[in-house]
Amino acid sequence: MKAVCLLLSACLTSATCAAAPSATVVPDDEVRGLMAREHVEGLAMAVIDGGQVKSVRTWGRRNVEKDLPLTPQTVMYGASLTKTAFAYMLLQLVDEGKLDLDASVATLLPQPLPAYDKKPYDFSQLAGDERWRKLTPRIMLTHSTGFANFRWVEPDGKLRFHFDPGARYGYSAEGMYILQLIVERGLGLDTEEEMQRRVFGRFGMRNTSMLWRADFANNLADGYTIEGKMVPHDDRSRASAAGSMDTSIEDQARLWAGIVRGEGLSAASRAMLVRPQLPITSNNQFPTLVPGQVAWPQKLSAGLGLVTFQDRSGPAWFKGGHDDSTGNMAICLENGKRCVVLLSNDVRAERIYPELARRVLGETDMPWKWEYGWYKPTPP
Repeated sequence: MKAVCLLLSACLTSATCAAAPSATVVPDDEVRGLMAREHVEGLAMAVIDGGQVKSVRTWGRRNVEKDLPLTPQTVMYGASLTKTAFAYMLLQLVDEGKLDLDASVATLLPQPLPAYDKKPYDFSQLAGDERWRKLTPRIMLTHSTGFANFRWVEPDGKLRFHFDPGARYGYSAEGMYILQLIVERGLGLDTEEEMQRRVFGRFGMRNTSMLWRADFANNLADGYTIEGKMVPHDDRSRASAAGSMDTSIEDQARLWAGIVRGEGLSAASRAMLVRPQLPITSNNQFPTLVPGQVAWPQKLSAGLGLVTFQDRSGPAWFKGGHDDSTGNMAICLENGKRCVVLLSNDVRAERIYPELARRVLGETDMPWKWEYGWYKPTPP
């Protein structure tokens, strides 16, 4: 509550909290022109203004080979947008006194973390390194565990600490797996059921699940790589907090509108979600373990399951989701509760996201270069 009061106080004295301009709905011909330029096969976009869904639209195809259209109800891969939805669920548990963000994992599980030695929760490789006791939910949600993004990117495929937990930012899905272990073994809850009850059901997300559903096959998006190669949609049979969410742009519009409103969370937890928790000083998000000493002018920081920055309009935050054939992005500005949500079944769409975001939200200080290493700003 103190953080909320401080924010309100700042708004009373700062020009950045003046009346926000409305988010803009980009004309169809502009979107199609950008897609054609980068050979993007399918794109979905939602615009949120004042915490309410203003527009939901789609362009292109969910499957090129079969000439099937992408629609607002098409089921698409949510990728790492899952992490923010999962963090939102965890903060509800915090509000209920069931989870302490600063408690050691040693107190949150019935066994020591390295004692879990069976897939999908095998952390036996941490035996002998007592730094696992320093891990807390806050450290894992701020991606400061010290782990590689995935253990399988290590030369020997083994999980290890590269720096002390909490020391600095280093994006890692491994922390999300430990958080899911805490939910399931520490609290005795089912991840999919809790996500449905606390998040997807709350916001009326009828085409969203952490698990594959047979009815998704009727309107499903396949993916396309940077070379234009088709990658069939992965039917995930196990919930993963790091990125198993299947969803639609219609549902994502509801999700991010609900998050920007703070629906379902206490004011304190909503403020904590988007409060800068840990400064980010790396040049880029990937590779994840490369340290840096960049003093980002927009005060780039880790929030809880998302990234925060200081925009010219005031506090702002974002979350991306990416794989070889998926490009997703959600950007929200606190001033005016404005968001743009972009999903694509074609990774080439990321090349047009900076332009689309600018058209929807106006000029911002979104750190595109950190998010996309290839990004070069357009000359004025």
